[in-house]
Order: sequence, then C-alpha cells, then structure tokens
Amino acid sequence: MATEKRPVPDAIAYQQVYKSAAFLQLKRRRRRFVLPFGMLFITWYAAYVGLAYYTPGFMAFRLLGNITVALVAGILQILSTLALATFYVRYANQVIDPEAANVRRMVEQVQRGDDDEPEFFHSVGSR
Repeated sequence: MATEKRPVPDAIAYQQVYKSAAFLQLKRRRRRFVLPFGMLFITWYAAYVGLAYYTPGFMAFRLLGNITVALVAGILQILSTLALATFYVRYANQVIDPEAANVRRMVEQVQRGDDDEPEFFHSVGSR
C-alpha cells in the first residue's frame, strides 16, 4: 500500500523552514552585508549633513573656480550610493538569490509533504 503525501499547512511549513540551517544562514549572510554597509552609508550621509550645518564656511570653500567642497561631497554622495547599490545587486545575485532559491524550494517541498528532506533542510537544533 503506497503512502499518500499530504500537504502541510502553510504555517507549519514556514515554521519548519524558519528553523532550518539554510534559512538561518541566508539571514546571517544578508545581515553581514546590510548592517556594515548600511551603517557606513548612514555615517557618510550624516557627516555630509553635519558638515553642511556646523561648518558652512568649510563647505563653501572653493576648490576650483565655483566648485566647492559641498558640491564635491554631494557628487561623491550620489556616486557612493550608485556604487553601493551596484555592489549589493551583484552580491545578492551571486550569494543571496541562490540561497533564497534553496529556501523557496524547501518551502514548496514541505508544503507538498515530501518525505525525503534534502540535507540543507535539517534544522540547527536537530544536528
């Protein structure tokens, strides 16, 4: 007699996946990128605003003709934002997205009620 596969309710499937090593690794990798670079960007932006507010003379200093420190810093803000966004997209495409696809497959597999769990599914507490 063949065993019938029963679908698992979504809440149970997501709880199982949430505890899995693969999902925890995905969260950890994303956090390792986002937190340091996010803090760096916010610090850089706050420094620009702080310099503009507290040292208007310095920001108005002319470097070359009508080009001031504020203008150069503002352009560097835009360029650093573009560079950070580009770097994150590359990182996400190469590292985060493949791991997210594995987690997505895990969710679908658990929802279908498949008995044979892949190695990456095992939860951290079960090892």
